[in-house]
Amino acid sequence: MSDAVIRLIPGVIGDETSALSDSFQDGLVAPPDYTRPADYQGWKVPDMLLSGHQANIDAWRHQQAVERTRKRRPGLLGSRDEGDLG
Repeated sequence: MSDAVIRLIPGVIGDETSALSDSFQDGLVAPPDYTRPADYQGWKVPDMLLSGHQANIDAWRHQQAVERTRKRRPGLLGSRDEGDLG
């Protein structure tokens, strides 16, 4: 709880735009995160994330966030339709 409040104080976060990608900032559950290596014990990073095409990566992350929200926290979607999530 304190972390959520402290992050709202100007200057606490070095790059304040990073807070815009926090989980629930946009009303969606966060998309999955991946790290190196690209293949770890059978867990593979999706090719989309390895492509380097930032617009496609952002679209993929948004789609994953919507899908995760629909499965895990459908109440967060409320009455929004697909057009409102895009």
